[in-house]
Amino acid sequence: MIGQRSRMVRLLLFFLTWSGVSMLHAQHSTDSLQRLDEVLVTARTLQKEIIPVQRLSGERLRQLGSHNVADALRYFSGVQLKDYGGIGGLKTINVRSMGTNHVGVFYDGIELGNAQNGTVDLGRFSLDNMESVTLYNGQKSAVFQSAKDFGSAGTIYLQTRTPRFTETKDFNIKATFKTGSFGLANPAVLWEQRLSDRLSSSFSAEYMYTTGKYKFRYATEGGYDTTAIRQNGDVNALRIEHGLYGNMKDGYWRTKLYAYFSDRGYPGAIVRNKFTHEDRQKDADFFAQGMFRKDFSERYHFMASAKYSYNYLHYLADPRRDESLMYINNIYRQQEVYASTANCLDLTSFWSLNLSADWQFNLLNANLKDFVYPRRHTGLLAAATALNFGHIKLQASLLGTFVSDRLREKGDAASDRMEWTPAVVMSYRPFERIGLDFRAFYKRIFRMPTLNDLYYTFIGNARLDPEYTDQYNLGVTYEKQFPALWLKRVELQADVYYNEVENKIVATPTSNFFRWTMVNLGKVEIRGVDVALQTDWTLGRETNLSGRLNYTYQKAQDFTDPTDEFYGGQIPYIPWHSGSAAISLSWRSWEASYSFIYTGERYSSQANLPANYQPSWYTSDCSISKSQRINKHELKLTLEANNLLNQQYEVVSCYPMPGINFRLIVQYMF
Repeated sequence: MIGQRSRMVRLLLFFLTWSGVSMLHAQHSTDSLQRLDEVLVTARTLQKEIIPVQRLSGERLRQLGSHNVADALRYFSGVQLKDYGGIGGLKTINVRSMGTNHVGVFYDGIELGNAQNGTVDLGRFSLDNMESVTLYNGQKSAVFQSAKDFGSAGTIYLQTRTPRFTETKDFNIKATFKTGSFGLANPAVLWEQRLSDRLSSSFSAEYMYTTGKYKFRYATEGGYDTTAIRQNGDVNALRIEHGLYGNMKDGYWRTKLYAYFSDRGYPGAIVRNKFTHEDRQKDADFFAQGMFRKDFSERYHFMASAKYSYNYLHYLADPRRDESLMYINNIYRQQEVYASTANCLDLTSFWSLNLSADWQFNLLNANLKDFVYPRRHTGLLAAATALNFGHIKLQASLLGTFVSDRLREKGDAASDRMEWTPAVVMSYRPFERIGLDFRAFYKRIFRMPTLNDLYYTFIGNARLDPEYTDQYNLGVTYEKQFPALWLKRVELQADVYYNEVENKIVATPTSNFFRWTMVNLGKVEIRGVDVALQTDWTLGRETNLSGRLNYTYQKAQDFTDPTDEFYGGQIPYIPWHSGSAAISLSWRSWEASYSFIYTGERYSSQANLPANYQPSWYTSDCSISKSQRINKHELKLTLEANNLLNQQYEVVSCYPMPGINFRLIVQYMF
């Protein structure tokens, strides 16, 4: 542990030193102080893309009162969020019921990886420096991208802010402090500096502390009759980012350093009247990545990216603090190296071809007994083409994935895999002057079992087959603008889809209750409808109103075993009905917003029995803010009230969520 801490300290010192040197390198300054243009404000959250896309950016993103990326994603249709206990709990999402492991998460254009368990905790990614959050079902409507971008059933793109400056100003600084319920203390700073006409840098840092304590009512068979306080949900977390942004003739390059350190408690499940837990987790994550893109001619475009990441996780369950715990003191260390190139050729004005090649290496070390220390090499090769005939647009891609596992210690490694998966996309606009677009796509993808699935001591099964998904989608988008009316724009997006997951990987017990194993058992069929409506209004010279409405219907059935009593039942935690609504109003220097989240009834097990029934829940959040100019600077105060009606609810069974809570945000920009 001492050696590990020493390495983390050296890493942090290197990070801060490099950030400081690049900032102090600036040679220009100015006395002209203007308002910081926080992020790009995009009025349209529903885009006319071939593949369904949902996006939140700028003011719309901040007005939702979301604490992190996971909270913001709740406002997208087709998304189910799993939240294991409020601020300190793990947060993952499931898109169109295909499973968390089928969702790729990209940070500034490069995927966040976790070969150990395949999930990304979205609760740790703050919105303080986030420019936009975008969700694609399938893949992006572009052929010029890395092979990784073709490799997931659903993708989330997190785009941090790119520095922007006025002609008379060479720096932007934003200081923010958030406080409120649960002992929250959350300062953050963003410093952007122009180093030259073609080079700029950005430094962002954020610290968060919360006790994670909140009152909740515990449900029993007779109803809510016990009031308790959520324990062991405290979080100490530090995030540091530094980026360099360079422009060149017909191209640009970007680099990013990212570090995240946290010490947190696991709130745990409330079962058998046990309200306290003592298990802890420490994380230290670091990555360095870069991207280069250049148009070498009008017809040939090139892009390259690379990344190195290191992840440290320490989980401790100590029976000396809680006698109900079994002693666990596990340490995991992951490393990843990734490189990618993409080459796009415009053969004609309407025909483009792209060839992408990626390589990725992962290793996992742990202090577990009999651990086999797996190493994984993954190669990806993608060929894609796009045809644009005006009224009709066509895209097609073929992704080849090659996986080879090796073990440092004796054991059975999984067989090498070579898989080819296609995708076909089409859109059609029947009328040139009417904003009506029809679209359809088919995509097949496979998911290689994670290193935990294959090699976790006493549980892993090296003979697992990959999971396969088939996605079918039909959709329509209609947009209409009304320049002479108060209602300026309306946009409607609707999609119907069918997804099928084969060889679903599940954990099943063996003859020893304490020893489970991973097996291929599941087959799931998902049928659903997503509907999204966006409107923009102008009620006066200085009054603007916007509204957003999402609705999802899903029937996700388990067809694993025809002899099972619950064959064809709704799979766990997938509601039949869910939706959200958000409305925001701005008048002069005032802003107000209201948002509503609804999740319908569902079951916590594939056995759709009354004992596993989970009732519907909803939350209402609102905020009001005021901006004030002070000596050419700007001060902005925001007051938020979340779960305004103090509803007692659980996203995951036995993990109670917070009731009504408040947050005050003070932001100073100069």
